[in-house]
Amino acid sequence: MTEHNIYPIYDRMMTRQDKERLLRQRGVMIWFTGLSGSGKSTIALGVERELHQRGLLCRILDGDNIRTGINAGLGFSAEDRHENIRRIAEVGKLFVETGIITLAAFVSPTNEYRQLARDIIGAEDFLEVFVSTPLEVCERRDVKGLYARARRGEVKDFTGISAPFEAPEHPALCIDTSQQPLETSVQQVLELIISQQP
Repeated sequence: MTEHNIYPIYDRMMTRQDKERLLRQRGVMIWFTGLSGSGKSTIALGVERELHQRGLLCRILDGDNIRTGINAGLGFSAEDRHENIRRIAEVGKLFVETGIITLAAFVSPTNEYRQLARDIIGAEDFLEVFVSTPLEVCERRDVKGLYARARRGEVKDFTGISAPFEAPEHPALCIDTSQQPLETSVQQVLELIISQQP
C-alpha cells in the first residue's frame, strides 16, 4: 500500500532555494540570548538598519512583539515559557525558510530552551549570540523597571534575580555591551551574518 501524502500542497509550493534566489540572500536565524536589559533588542535594531541599507531583508522577533501577538495567552510558568520558545522557533523557521535574515531577541535562559529552538530551526541555520552584559549593568539600566519589581518580590521567577540564567556553551558570538560601544556590537553581528550570505 502506498503511503498517502497528507500535505500535497508542499510538493507544489515554491522552494526555499527559489525564495533565496529571488531575494539574493540566504535565510538565517540569529538568536540573541542574555539577561533582560543586556542589549539584545538594541543590537538587533542596529543590525536591522545596517542590513536594510545593504538591501538585505530582515525581520526582528522580540518579546514585546511576540507576547502581545501570537503568544498573548501565555504566562511565565515553565510550561508556558517552553511553549513561548517553541512557537517563536516555529515562526522563525518560516521566516528563515523564506530566505529572510531573522533576528530573535529573547532571554531564553536555559540551554534546553535554546536547544529546542535550534532543533526546530535547524542547526545549519541557527547562530547563537550571547549578550553577556553583567547582571549589575543590566539592573542599573532596568529599562522596564522589571529588576526593581523582582527585587520587591512582585515578579516571581525573574531571570537573574529569582531564576537562573545558563550561559550558552558554544555561542557563535559573545558580546558584553558594557565593554564596547553599540556600533562595535552591531558590526560584529553584521560580519557574522555576511559570512553566511552567498
